[in-house]
Amino acid sequence: MTNHLMNLRHVPDDEANEIRELFEAHDVPYYETPPSRWGISMGGFWVHDDDEARRARELLENYQRERLQRQREAYEQDLAAGRVGGFWHRFRRRPVTTLVACLAIAIILALTVAPFVTL
Repeated sequence: MTNHLMNLRHVPDDEANEIRELFEAHDVPYYETPPSRWGISMGGFWVHDDDEARRARELLENYQRERLQRQREAYEQDLAAGRVGGFWHRFRRRPVTTLVACLAIAIILALTVAPFVTL
């Protein structure tokens, strides 16, 4: 029976490539189905054998823990260097774009709520 190891929807290319390399380095006989363009089918990594699926899941869990730690450290470094931030950081860097986005949000919200307020 086939075992679905991981959904590929919204997975960055670098992560998918690292997982392929991980499976190939550990001789995991996997196959891959791509996600659909419109998000109907999920795509993913699959394995036929149950024993291989258990081994592949352990490899994936270890990989995900390591990747989470790497991404968290990279984010903290970017935050300390001032390359990322919240609303005020974005507003200081691109005030016109931020104001236009806020205005669009306010208009959409007003159009959505207006029929209920006028009842």
